[in-house]
Amino acid sequence: MTRRRKRKPSPGSVFQRGRKWAYAFQGPRHPLTGRRERITKSGYATEEDAWDAMAEARAALATETYVKPSRATVSDFFEAWLPYIRTTTEATTAANYETLARSYVLPWIGRRPIQEIVPSVVAALYSHLLTQGRRKRDTNWDMYRVWQDAHAAQREVRPREIADKVGVTYAGARKAVQRYEAGRIPAESTSGLSPKTVKTVHIMLGSAMATAVRWKYLSVNPTEGVKPPSVARRTHNTWSPQQLGRFLEAARADRLYGLWVLVASTGMRRSELCGLLLPALNLDARTVQMTTTRVVAGGKASRGSGKSPGSRRLLSLDRFTTQVLREHLRRLREEKEAFGAAYQDNGLVFCWEDGRPIYPDTITERFNRLVEQAQLPRIRLHDVRHSYATIALRSGVHPKIVSTRLGHATVAFTLDTYSADIPDLDQQAAEDIGGLFLPSADEDST
Repeated sequence: MTRRRKRKPSPGSVFQRGRKWAYAFQGPRHPLTGRRERITKSGYATEEDAWDAMAEARAALATETYVKPSRATVSDFFEAWLPYIRTTTEATTAANYETLARSYVLPWIGRRPIQEIVPSVVAALYSHLLTQGRRKRDTNWDMYRVWQDAHAAQREVRPREIADKVGVTYAGARKAVQRYEAGRIPAESTSGLSPKTVKTVHIMLGSAMATAVRWKYLSVNPTEGVKPPSVARRTHNTWSPQQLGRFLEAARADRLYGLWVLVASTGMRRSELCGLLLPALNLDARTVQMTTTRVVAGGKASRGSGKSPGSRRLLSLDRFTTQVLREHLRRLREEKEAFGAAYQDNGLVFCWEDGRPIYPDTITERFNRLVEQAQLPRIRLHDVRHSYATIALRSGVHPKIVSTRLGHATVAFTLDTYSADIPDLDQQAAEDIGGLFLPSADEDST
């Protein structure tokens, strides 16, 4: 028979449930129905532990920080959270978060009650991901192995053979062969995830658990007690001004020459170039207003509004870029007139001849082909943005101006991002500052 003990004057009771102890008390009235809810929780080793836990629960209720005991699992929470972030974040962020959650979090801790997720569980998850966390098949590496084996045997291998052996599309295999022949070789896959990927999981999980706290699934965010893996700072692959000039010269005959000039002279992101609308250009004032983007999320391109408020910015254009864009707009008008009623007017600055939007990945593929034609060091399209930043900082443009033009949230982020790329600036700063009050080396030696 269950034994009940009651301690006065504390409202509520503590009693045994099997071999453990439990507490129960009447909660506050519901603000809408006026009904009181009985609050109970069991599993305490001693009677004193149950009394103390009830006192903590009552105190949390008084400060509105109480979290009701719940059997909801991590998967239950994520199934509610993922639709929420689709309406509150950029499409690319929501898609990336869902991929991270379904690939690296839910397979390992999805069945656990969310209230069991404490810092030690999060730390164990990160450790597992770093050593054995890879679940998604690396088809790029698998395709490369087939291609490499054929070349070692001095045998020609066609994209169709690679597609059939690896289980990918013919188009994917054909693009892979083009990459390998151009020297873009993938890194060998491992059983664990990179520290950078695990750190990205930490960012996603931290955002999710912060929402869980606000939604009263948890009382504290367990990720706040865990430090993510450290990621070694890396320098960016960039071009010199001369190399950037060679690329633009090689791209002069390309129909999207205006796009290449614009990214080189402003450092705009690919999503910003693909989503740029005609009303955003004011060539008389030589400005471009960044307001919309076109991003890839879940394999589909969609319109967005930028990464942050700072990314929605007004940029001034130089005279050469303005002249190139005038010529580009003239060509757009001619194409629109030639297609007539068949023209699909989406109001885009950069589009196909019939007005259709260009899929963002197609821009990247076109860039890679131009780089190969120009016989330049291979860099990513996004590295043109990094090249712009380092060239601007080296030329003496104030970091605040560079940060604003890039659409960064803070100047500190800009300097932190590119400090490793421009060590010569630190050396020059040492000479400039020392020259204000220190004797020169020649004077000191006399």
